[in-house]
Amino acid sequence: MSRTLQILGASYAESLLLARYAPRYSLGTITTAILLFFLQFALFIFYRIVVYPRFFSPIRHIPEAPNGTFFLGQTKRVIAEASGAPMRDWTANVPNNGLIRYSIWFQERLLVTSPAALSEVLVTKNYDFIKPPQVRNGLGRILGVGILLAEGDEHKIQRKNLMPAFAFRHIKNIYPVFWNKGRELIDCLSTASKAQALDENQISDTDNHSTETKHEPGAIDVGNWSSRATLDIIGLSGMGQDFDSLHDPTNKLSKTYQDVFNPGRTGRLLQLAGLFVPFWILRHLPIKRNHEINGAAEYIKQVCRDMIAKKHLTKEKDPSNVGNDILSIALESGGFADEELVNQMMTFLVAGHETTATAMIWALYSLCKNPEMQSKLREEIRANIPSSASDITASQIDECHYLQAVTSEVLRLWSPVALTLRVADKDTSIAGEHIPKGTMIILSPWATNTNKALWGDDGMEFRPERWLNADGKANGKGSAESNYSFLTFLHGPRSCIGQKFAQAEFACLLACWVGRFETRFEEGSPLKEGEPQIKGGVTSKPKGGLWCKLTEVPGW
Repeated sequence: MSRTLQILGASYAESLLLARYAPRYSLGTITTAILLFFLQFALFIFYRIVVYPRFFSPIRHIPEAPNGTFFLGQTKRVIAEASGAPMRDWTANVPNNGLIRYSIWFQERLLVTSPAALSEVLVTKNYDFIKPPQVRNGLGRILGVGILLAEGDEHKIQRKNLMPAFAFRHIKNIYPVFWNKGRELIDCLSTASKAQALDENQISDTDNHSTETKHEPGAIDVGNWSSRATLDIIGLSGMGQDFDSLHDPTNKLSKTYQDVFNPGRTGRLLQLAGLFVPFWILRHLPIKRNHEINGAAEYIKQVCRDMIAKKHLTKEKDPSNVGNDILSIALESGGFADEELVNQMMTFLVAGHETTATAMIWALYSLCKNPEMQSKLREEIRANIPSSASDITASQIDECHYLQAVTSEVLRLWSPVALTLRVADKDTSIAGEHIPKGTMIILSPWATNTNKALWGDDGMEFRPERWLNADGKANGKGSAESNYSFLTFLHGPRSCIGQKFAQAEFACLLACWVGRFETRFEEGSPLKEGEPQIKGGVTSKPKGGLWCKLTEVPGW
């Protein structure tokens, strides 16, 4: 029961007692209960905001982020800046022993900074920390309660049943799917960029459909094309179905996800309200955003149900026909009921395409900023992979060591998910500090992946060479000593089950793109100079998107 409901119940009980034993002080049961509720709630808020964190909190002695306001702490800064940006600053500049304390919306939080502390949260005590209810409820509407949001024994069982689909021996067999869809992408890009070059007034809706921006003729929206390609890939490799969104820009599933991932002002306000208002109230508010999310969730669920039914029908006709996709392997495990599979497929549809599409945006952003690296990468790709290659092998991609270094550096510097939240499910400890049940824990790849104490003074620079040995071969670890210096896929039992899948898909798509095109910022792009503004959401992307001009490079 929430504290608000407890205070409400206590106020009503006190009102009844007052009416019975001291009626001259009662203004009526309901009126008195309301007055008592507001009085006690105000006292509780004062205690929680002013008294508790300063005099009674068990974590009050942990180093604190500076310049917080008396009442709101770091709330204004966290809202104003890109997700993960304040954490980068604090990790670099606040002396600590693995934990930094700050508050947001009157709630204390702990940012985990050191490899030793991260190893406790992610490995040795990982089931002491769970996803916060507001995250589970909010994301669960679109992701389903699949492996990403499952907890405890439920998570262990799901991971065990899904692991065969993500074993490298399986993933290496679907490299051709990644490669062929990448080739399809660059053919579509070639056609689209030529067609758009004829449009002198191409306009895009940007940032939650609130403003219109004109773009240079021939410029393409990297995020839109990447998202459609990765959606098709997860359809093929995850469910054995090509959604064909690359050739159909009006594809309903693709458009549904575009709407979901652009929450708009109302969506952001709902996310904020989730910190204070019970989820069941928020989701039943009669507002447009709720109708959009509910409609999107039902449509995505029905797509998943239809694909599962199709798999069952295929299996009935030919029991020996076991597909090579994730859904077929999950069905073969016998560990999931159909509705449980719906949740898993919803999870993989989002996690399997949005994160890689975001990584593609940041890869091409980084290569536009560093054209000499783009040229070097193109030379390696062309030297190792024939232009006529219709089927690629894992070894061919792995032999492109600079490609591996570039993709790893993108995932380090521009992790698609800037931070993730946990909450202590019981009294526990981190780095020798007592952590009471209910404490919010923050893990920030954006902070850890660029921490100069772990990566050196150039930790904020894009430098793929850190992932190469002296002999020019990829080392898979970078220049950091600890595995916990790289947090993009997390670690331990709750690490990303699709890490190898995502890395292979990312490498294949980037190889196809860079092998065919020279990519540069469109004229007048604000991304040419300075740091990019970041748009928050499920993943962190440049505000306004990444619009680029493509030039086909002959000879491949």
